Amino acid sequence: MLDIVAALLSALYWLLVVAIAAIMFPVAVLVWAITAPFDRRKVVLHALTNFWASLYTWLNPVWTVQVRGRERIEPGRTYVMVANHLSVVDIFVVHRLWRHFKWVSKIENFSLPFIGWNMRLNGYVPVRRGQRASVVEMFERCRRVLADGSSLVIFPEGTRGWPEKMKPWKPGAFELAKELDMPVLPIAIQGTATALPAKGVRIGAARMRMTLLPAIGVEQVRGLTVEELTELARGKVGGFMEAEPWPPPGAG
Repeated sequence: MLDIVAALLSALYWLLVVAIAAIMFPVAVLVWAITAPFDRRKVVLHALTNFWASLYTWLNPVWTVQVRGRERIEPGRTYVMVANHLSVVDIFVVHRLWRHFKWVSKIENFSLPFIGWNMRLNGYVPVRRGQRASVVEMFERCRRVLADGSSLVIFPEGTRGWPEKMKPWKPGAFELAKELDMPVLPIAIQGTATALPAKGVRIGAARMRMTLLPAIGVEQVRGLTVEELTELARGKVGGFMEAEPWPPPGAG
């Protein structure tokens, strides 16, 4: 009986996801058309996208999200933001930053009805895994985005990892940070693996937390090799999650 109820609730949630996307996308197109002449970085459209994505966490009765450390994003500062990756739901959670940024995401996501089309409107950066030409183009677009003053959010694991242990981090984000003299902002995401497992579409109860850790400043970025910078950022995220497990042990 519980399995039937869980399956029914999951089906209702995905219908809600589609319904919200169908409603929000025309609004996004209108905002894009109105603001395009003066909003080069699409700040207004991204703010709408933050609201759109946040609806998916607000309206799910079995999810809670805690965000800590927003104050570590300095106004007017551009960052290479790097986070561990546990679930598709991480994307919804990161939008709860309520700050301006661009995603780097696999190109297949840009073909999703409504949501993927909105990613294209926002000027997020696609990459086709395993194709060198696409990776080269992705890096060039990332350089333009950062030089233009928009932060980037990247999952250096590339694909979803495991709750118990992160996969190795790829160095691309850190190559960009060193090349462009950008600070690196590590982000720890916890609890999303139970919200939506890597395999399957069944929604689960989840207490989720996103914590922005102290940024690795430009001077430190300059003084480290790409490999050292990659391991430093990964170690900060991994060390935080080990020191502060979430949900706390024994929590109901």
